[in-house]
Amino acid sequence: MAETTLDLAGVAKPEAYAELARQVDVVLEGIDDEIAAMATISSAVHTAMQHLWTGFYRVVVPGKLLRVGPYQGTVGCLEIEFGRGVCGTAAATGKTVIADDVTAFPGHITCDPRSRSEIVVPVFDANRVLLGVFDIDSDQPGAFDTQDRDGLESIVAWFARPRAAA
Repeated sequence: MAETTLDLAGVAKPEAYAELARQVDVVLEGIDDEIAAMATISSAVHTAMQHLWTGFYRVVVPGKLLRVGPYQGTVGCLEIEFGRGVCGTAAATGKTVIADDVTAFPGHITCDPRSRSEIVVPVFDANRVLLGVFDIDSDQPGAFDTQDRDGLESIVAWFARPRAAA
């Protein structure tokens, strides 16, 4: 198994995300369980990048409702409606959303008052069905940019890869 406690907080983002993607590929090799992958990715990204909150919200009612999935950090919101806040917006649009200042984001849901910025990446399966969103919060304003978007989209692309049936 690959090293599982990488600290990449001081590494340039492109290199950090490339290393995280390699780690995820190695650790999840032969795995076809989406929940195990969500837990592993949450842990790897959270530990390596030292974010405030890192985790998944899973689609439980398509087009309507997300529910918290595997995550690292303080207790998260349990349910989020599509279209509401940063997570719900990413789910409804199917596009990554970066909120430089969560207090200025329409309908922002405060799960942890320390959160200042957020990035939410939609997660699709191999048939482009939305499985959920990958949500990361920072206690720093403007913490996320297009390098984070590209790196995180690359990591969650794991879910869209064809896998053998169990």
